[in-house]
Amino acid sequence: MKAIIVAAGMGRRLSPYTDDRPKCLVEIGGRPLLARQLEAYRAAGVQRFIIVRGYLGERLTAALQDEPGIEFVDNPDFRRNNILLSLMCAEEHLAGGFFFSYADIVFRPQLVAAVRDAEGELALCIDPHYAAVYQGRTDHPIEEAELAAVRDGRVVAVGKRAVPVEQAHGEFIGLMRVSAAGAERMRQTYRQRRQELGLSAPYGRAPRLEVAYLTDLLTDLIAQGADLRAVDTPGPGSWREIDTVQDLERARAVLDW
Repeated sequence: MKAIIVAAGMGRRLSPYTDDRPKCLVEIGGRPLLARQLEAYRAAGVQRFIIVRGYLGERLTAALQDEPGIEFVDNPDFRRNNILLSLMCAEEHLAGGFFFSYADIVFRPQLVAAVRDAEGELALCIDPHYAAVYQGRTDHPIEEAELAAVRDGRVVAVGKRAVPVEQAHGEFIGLMRVSAAGAERMRQTYRQRRQELGLSAPYGRAPRLEVAYLTDLLTDLIAQGADLRAVDTPGPGSWREIDTVQDLERARAVLDW
């Protein structure tokens, strides 16, 4: 199965590190975030990668010119839209199922294997230990976390400010596996909503579909009765999000892999 990685955003909160490169090419321990992702995926058996590029996309292409199994999809409107529309730029690649990840996270290979082997139409990697990372994380507070509520192993709510902290099982880390049936459900739901709403009407918690998050679509799927399974991370230190300069500095201080 292939992995679709959304790497189109500008990464403004990582400036000046992103002034001359996409966020996913910022380095920790001498290796770009994206290189760490590719390594983790390959260790779990994934060999084909669809990368959605936008901001400074030519630099991403140059950085990966010697990497095998890479295909690029362009998001020409990356300055105006958000993660969901970036993913749907790769709509033709959803068929048959896929792994998905945000480009600004790093994770260990066992997390890929865990979502690969889980049941359900979609398997979302959830970190129940997330609160420890948010201690002192002043530039990206817990209110911005994509928290998930879980019941009997199934995700019943997910998104920023969608789940109160006291009711959250954990944080969706931005890594998931989607089955062939789940991929078709995602594609059909997105097409239907875009036809119904256009890009300017509200969708989920987003003020308009154009700037919707992936979790807005996941919330829609949950309401339809889709089977979203929670796959817990094994403990602190198995992944990290790099969204701000503070995140980068903290990750460089603690990551030992």
